[in-house]
Amino acid sequence: MTHKLMHRRKWLIAPLILLAIAVFGFVTMHLWNYVMPAVFSLPAITFLQAICLLVLSRILFGGHFRGHRHTHMNQLRNKVASMTPEERENFFKTMHERYMHRC
Repeated sequence: MTHKLMHRRKWLIAPLILLAIAVFGFVTMHLWNYVMPAVFSLPAITFLQAICLLVLSRILFGGHFRGHRHTHMNQLRNKVASMTPEERENFFKTMHERYMHRC
């Protein structure tokens, strides 16, 4: 992937993440306000409270992404371990050129 394409991709991903947070916030808010006051006599919550509730649940219960990240790192370690010394040198040289030139 070229540097320009990766830069464009970052600008496309950020709004999608914000949109996903907003959607999950609204869904959480509406589900809470529909179920919890009727069943447990709890007060209705605002959108900001729903976002905070999602963050709190992420902190307390973790999530899918933690294991996902470790799986990719293990796959990369296995790939590097199975390379010959020349392949490993070329791999790390390519990674350095691709990602470290920005610093």
